[in-house]
Amino acid sequence: MSTDLADPSDPSISASTAPPARGFTAELRDALSARGLLLVVGGLVLQLAFILSYIGAFHAPAPHRIPLAVVAPEQVSAQTVDRLNALDGDPLAARAVQDEAAGRALIHDRTVDAVLLVNPKGTEDTLLVASAGGPAVSSTATQIVERADAAQNRTVTTDDILPPAAGDGRGLSSFYLAIGWIVGGYLAAAILGVAAGSRPANLHRTVIRLGVLAVYAVVSGLGGALIAGPVLGALSGHFAELWAIGALTVFAAAATTVALQILLGIMGIGVTILVFVVLGNPSAGGAFPSSLLPPFWRAIGDYIPTGAGTTAVRNTVYFSGNALAGPLWVLAVYAVAGTGVALLASARHRRAKTAPAAETGTGTDVRDRQSVER
Repeated sequence: MSTDLADPSDPSISASTAPPARGFTAELRDALSARGLLLVVGGLVLQLAFILSYIGAFHAPAPHRIPLAVVAPEQVSAQTVDRLNALDGDPLAARAVQDEAAGRALIHDRTVDAVLLVNPKGTEDTLLVASAGGPAVSSTATQIVERADAAQNRTVTTDDILPPAAGDGRGLSSFYLAIGWIVGGYLAAAILGVAAGSRPANLHRTVIRLGVLAVYAVVSGLGGALIAGPVLGALSGHFAELWAIGALTVFAAAATTVALQILLGIMGIGVTILVFVVLGNPSAGGAFPSSLLPPFWRAIGDYIPTGAGTTAVRNTVYFSGNALAGPLWVLAVYAVAGTGVALLASARHRRAKTAPAAETGTGTDVRDRQSVER
């Protein structure tokens, strides 16, 4: 019996043992699965939606019924209000108030954005604004009133009674802080979902995941409050309140993301980005308050956590906590609804997985499979 080993350099040996050549079509199928192509198409749609939403919201800001209080002598009050409300395009929503103190109170409780004080003894009026609520709307209201007064041979002087803090620049820190919290919330939830499978196999895993995200929300809220307050001095003097708002904002975003992942799998992350970033950022009232946005973005901004978080921070820091209930309710609804949907959907998913096994397998087999899933 021969013990000679085959020479691997022999061409005939190499040709006979080499794997068959794969065609381009087979390689293409391996490189681009149907699921992969679907995700790429979804990414393209999300990208185009991002461009459409941001440009659509910001390309031509126009004032729409900016709330304005008018303080004027009784004999000209109604006439002044009617004249301002009759301006082309309805840029103002004017209303008469009794005196300057009442007008200032309306600014502080977020009912109006400006107050026009008509001078009964001269031709120079005064416009009170609060640019901390949004510099863009204050400057726009000023321009509109200046033009309206000029048509009546009058002038107007602007008095900013509540400007942004020295460290807050153009009053955008509230917006960027809310965005940071939102991004942190949905990223943390998405990472947990992708790392362990975006469809939790059982209720226990979902409870654990939500518990981890609750702790993360508390830490994230603390970090944001520290950076915005003591570290940078942008939003000072309300540390505990900002921490609480931050924790609620982060958990609202995280719980909603978990729920969407359980319902839609990895596509749930795309839906989260669509709601919180593509729609939420331009409608949040950051760069342009709602009264300067087109109707669609103006309608949805208050009902998305990005806008609710921005408003909650602004109203806490600059407006003594007035008009805070609305945005807090929005954040709470997202947090509670996201948690509830996540728990119910994971429980239902669990039952759907175990029911066929219980019908086809033995008791021992079912218990073994359930143990592995846990």
